[in-house]
Amino acid sequence: MDIAVRINDAVNSFAWGTFGLTLLLGTGLICSLITGFFQITHIAHWWKNTFGIINGRARVINDAGALSQFRTFCTALCAVIGTGNIAGVATAICLGGPGAVLWMWVAAFFGMMVKYSETMLGLYYRRRNSEGAWSGGPMYYLEDGLGRFRYCGKIGKLLGILFCVFTVLASFGIGNMAQINKITINFESTFLSGMNKDLFMGAPKVNWLIGFILMLMVAVIVLGGFRRLAAVSEKLIPFMSIAYIVGCVIIVLLNIDKLPDIVSSIFRFALGPDAMKGGVAGTGVMMAFNTIKNGCKRGVFSNEAGLGSSVMVHSNSCVREPVRQGMWGIAEVFLDTMVICTLTALVVLGSGAIDLNTGLVKEGVNDATLVARAFGAIIGRPGEWFVVIAITLFAFTTVMGWSYYGTKVTEYLFGVAWSRIYRLVFILLIVFGAVMESNLAWDISDTFNGLMMIPNLIGLIVHIPLIIKLTRNYIDRRMKGRDIAPMLSYDPDIQKEAQRAVNKGFD
Repeated sequence: MDIAVRINDAVNSFAWGTFGLTLLLGTGLICSLITGFFQITHIAHWWKNTFGIINGRARVINDAGALSQFRTFCTALCAVIGTGNIAGVATAICLGGPGAVLWMWVAAFFGMMVKYSETMLGLYYRRRNSEGAWSGGPMYYLEDGLGRFRYCGKIGKLLGILFCVFTVLASFGIGNMAQINKITINFESTFLSGMNKDLFMGAPKVNWLIGFILMLMVAVIVLGGFRRLAAVSEKLIPFMSIAYIVGCVIIVLLNIDKLPDIVSSIFRFALGPDAMKGGVAGTGVMMAFNTIKNGCKRGVFSNEAGLGSSVMVHSNSCVREPVRQGMWGIAEVFLDTMVICTLTALVVLGSGAIDLNTGLVKEGVNDATLVARAFGAIIGRPGEWFVVIAITLFAFTTVMGWSYYGTKVTEYLFGVAWSRIYRLVFILLIVFGAVMESNLAWDISDTFNGLMMIPNLIGLIVHIPLIIKLTRNYIDRRMKGRDIAPMLSYDPDIQKEAQRAVNKGFD
């Protein structure tokens, strides 16, 4: 176990250390520059074509083998909106201080264009599988995109395989057992604390019971196929997101007198003199690096920009325009981090658990229960119940989303038949998530998340010229009204099919 911990720490330091963060933020900066900071300069356009059509055109399905834009968006949010939005934000602040929130925003700002670029490439390189459904993701634009360069065919294929392997392992860990473990711990401590804790095979029987119930619930959804998963997402995601946002807004309004100090502390402890002091926590430089690292890391953990994971869901959209689907990627990061994570951060910093003068965590504070405690301090026990239910729903949808990620990468590696076997293994592991020790599992899963990021970001950097062409082609046609041929797919046959649909108004 000690050897496993040491190996994991070394790999994690590489994936999430200076190299990983530089690659992530650097790619985000490049994607922002080459698109003219699309997330800002065209904010009215992407807002109008995402949030602005949620109750209209986004619900229309004009491709028998695809999903509507809204259903695709909700399914992508399934895995994105998870425990990272609650416990992850609290952890970032406890480890990196209030300044971590600013770096979470920075990562999200650049992450918008990373998600835009990877989603756009996913649609451009997608193809139909043997069942007629769309398949897309980083593995395809690594193999077909990087592979078109001389002597890079095998490198592209290898990077695509590595991405798939890391995704499968991450899906079993952070996408399954770690989430189930979080549900079990929170649910048991809040609602079942008085129950008999008799053991069975070294774990409380109540944990086994929770695990079996969750396994059956996930099985009913996942074994029903992607369309059933998407249908559940369409109903569950809007409800739980709105409910949590409203709850956080209420707490922030009740603590409105603390808001100026909260905002001040975020900026003071990000890069200012206070961040460099470090207090009793350690040296100033190390404290500042931890602030940046934890803010960026938890931002990516929450919105998945750079991991390439949600690209596999976005590739099922009925949209033919790669850029139009890329704009939904921008909206995804905005809602997840700029809205939900920011509200969580305001709740945490207004709870009194963080000293806003020193930026240090007060003694006895547990980051895992910090948000529930903040709600409980204002509303009482119902507030704690509300947060536990929110964590349960968020974690449950994350499990559903990651089951699809694992299915698609297994399909790429071994074919459609093996993806069915993957689903069964994924479902069976849920029970073990309910009874396992969580710390090492979370750490290892976090490492695989970081390893997924590296081949995906390499794929984005290689495709910079294509990202520029696709964006300019869309702007010239859709915004400037120029009569030029659209760029819709790398495949000539799919290009013709998509162009016929676009000509009919199905874009």
